[in-house]
Amino acid sequence: MEKRRLEDFAPRVTEPFRSILLFGPPGSGKGTLGKFLSSAGNHFHLSSGDIFRSLSPESAAGQLYHAYAGKGLLLPDEVTLEIWHHFVSGLIATNRYFPSQQYLLLDGIPRTARQAELLDKYIKVEQIIMLDISSTEVLAKRMQRRAMIEKRSDDLDPNVLQTRMDVYRKDTLKVLKHYPKELLSVFNADQKPLEVLRDVLVKLSDILT
Repeated sequence: MEKRRLEDFAPRVTEPFRSILLFGPPGSGKGTLGKFLSSAGNHFHLSSGDIFRSLSPESAAGQLYHAYAGKGLLLPDEVTLEIWHHFVSGLIATNRYFPSQQYLLLDGIPRTARQAELLDKYIKVEQIIMLDISSTEVLAKRMQRRAMIEKRSDDLDPNVLQTRMDVYRKDTLKVLKHYPKELLSVFNADQKPLEVLRDVLVKLSDILT
């Protein structure tokens, strides 16, 4: 039998992943929107939170993640990108994500200016969707409801919630300065999820469909 190389089954990807970034504070609906767009448009929604929460607590990466997440803090940027890229490579190798055919809908990354710089060699950002929401109380209620449904204890601790909001305001908004302003589209996330989806599709249908 002819010897086959790994590249024959999982070709090495050399081009940057075509990507759409989903931004917004915790509880603004990034995950819900990403799942809608993934299902309706055949794009691949990737939540960094889902990646890190799935890490085994016994693994070195899992122990490090839980030590930071338990306090509402972010992992060091270089570690975050290493774990993220390893996970994406696995998606490609197992034929779950097809870079040449799908947009990568990135939810939760980059969260810092340094992460944005590190990501430049992996992704080509073609659009940024910002979910804007005015009420902190609404965000807190949404996250607490999500915690009950998804059994996410970190969303129930008010101190952790406040820390995550502070981190978002301090660090994540700075990420937007890394990208051209013309890539940014802002949407009102005070609305119901389907109303937000409607607005996104109306404005960005030429890209997403």
